[in-house]
Amino acid sequence: MFMTHRKKWLAGLAIVGIMSFASLSFRDAAPPKPHKPQNLKVLPKDIDHMALIKIMHDFCDALDFKCGDCHAKSTTKPGDLDFASDANPHKDVARNMMRMVKKINGKHFKVKGSFAENFVNNKYEVTCYSCHHGSEHPAKEAPAVKK
Repeated sequence: MFMTHRKKWLAGLAIVGIMSFASLSFRDAAPPKPHKPQNLKVLPKDIDHMALIKIMHDFCDALDFKCGDCHAKSTTKPGDLDFASDANPHKDVARNMMRMVKKINGKHFKVKGSFAENFVNNKYEVTCYSCHHGSEHPAKEAPAVKK
């Protein structure tokens, strides 16, 4: 009985020692830095990373898009996207749509300020989804009414 109690005590001591060593060895490691966005023309250059991701995901949902539908493929890293590139023409269309959403909300709903801040905080009455409803192209006519 004494041996099992001693083994448990030594095992516990070993675990505490390993955890203490691990915490000391990782204390000086710097946290990973989020990628700083480049080539922003409508969104603010100092946009919060989480706000940028929320806006991009909302665009994807509103148009049933994936990231690669607006962002060009990387020429240096196969399988990756080059988020800064303007090679994909859909990216400019998206920028123009952001400008349009901001203009409509400013003129007709008196919403002032940054596109990003208003979009993230749900201050816009008209958004991408208002027209697109999860489709790449807005409907040109209302759906037929079922009788």
